[in-house]
Amino acid sequence: ACRGLGCSARRGREESWLKSLFVRKVDPRKDAHSNLLAKRETSNLYKLQIHNVKPECLEAYNKLCQEVLPKVHEDKHYPCALVGTWNTWYGEQDQAVHLWRYEGGYPALNEVMSKLRQNKEFTEFRKERGNMLLSRKNQLLLEFSFWNEPVPRDGPNIYELRSYQLRPGTMIEWGNYWARAIRFRQDSNEAVGGFFSQIGQLYMVHHLWAYKDLQTREDIRNAAWHKPGWDELVYYTVPLIQEMESRIMIPLKISPLQ
Repeated sequence: ACRGLGCSARRGREESWLKSLFVRKVDPRKDAHSNLLAKRETSNLYKLQIHNVKPECLEAYNKLCQEVLPKVHEDKHYPCALVGTWNTWYGEQDQAVHLWRYEGGYPALNEVMSKLRQNKEFTEFRKERGNMLLSRKNQLLLEFSFWNEPVPRDGPNIYELRSYQLRPGTMIEWGNYWARAIRFRQDSNEAVGGFFSQIGQLYMVHHLWAYKDLQTREDIRNAAWHKPGWDELVYYTVPLIQEMESRIMIPLKISPLQ
């Protein structure tokens, strides 16, 4: 027979272990996570571009982008919109980040790319821009159904792009937890958008947040730990992550997200 404090402690550990299995369980569903987690009411596709710029060229790069990108954004013949454009402030330096939305999914992306290939000004822009870059990469993303859709906002704000490389096979589990966790991060309107990758580096999640300044960011993030339930959700999502990165970004003057 089991007696005393030793028995109680062992029973407590067993209950905690069983609880963790139950909480982290994901119902098996025979469908792609893109269908289970993405917004059904829209067919938006997002492109995240990350450009590492030669340090001596960053000012000229920004000026060139501010001259050309708004023309694509404002032209109704292109079914796309510039969601935001930034320089990384803290994180990898001399870096530009652009987020585009294609309203209509992959057909819209194909239409835009086809039209831009015929656009002489944009072709020259890409050529000139290429001479300023050290490297570039992009990803095609879908937005989580439970996140806000990113819409233009007034500034001034700083933005944080938190990027998570998940363990393969854990995207649905991540979505299940964050569908509950996002309610803890809505009080100050800091949640801008949440996305997961479809093409490019896979099993990537990006959360985009807006803050007045770094101290406001610190205060808001600390306040979440005082809300019952936030700590448990963090506890169960951390094991799903292989790598994570935080960028603090400053919007360019042309960015709809200010």
